[in-house]
Amino acid sequence: MSKSIVIIVPHALGTEAAKKRISERIDVLRTAYIDKLGYSEISWAGDQANVRVVAFAQTVTAQIDVMPDSLRVEAQLPWLLASLANKIQGVLTSNAKDSLKIGYTPPKG
Repeated sequence: MSKSIVIIVPHALGTEAAKKRISERIDVLRTAYIDKLGYSEISWAGDQANVRVVAFAQTVTAQIDVMPDSLRVEAQLPWLLASLANKIQGVLTSNAKDSLKIGYTPPKG
């Protein structure tokens, strides 16, 4: 059975700055990890991104909504990864908070 996880991270950056930081973080993660293990794609429509990651024969999809004062991420985990939902939710939350922190500079991938 698949599992959905949702995180909401408040920020004080405004929509455009938050979107830029989240986009940069996704690019770093794709280069450093995801694309070495599988395949990923992201498509932006305004302030909403649709993400698809395929690795180890598992597909994870997510929707990222960037709002003026918060970020909302909803990810759909396949049944095999559902048991790791709490850990995955923690990693997503940590990455989002780091990216949206005032004074944050993204690492070079």
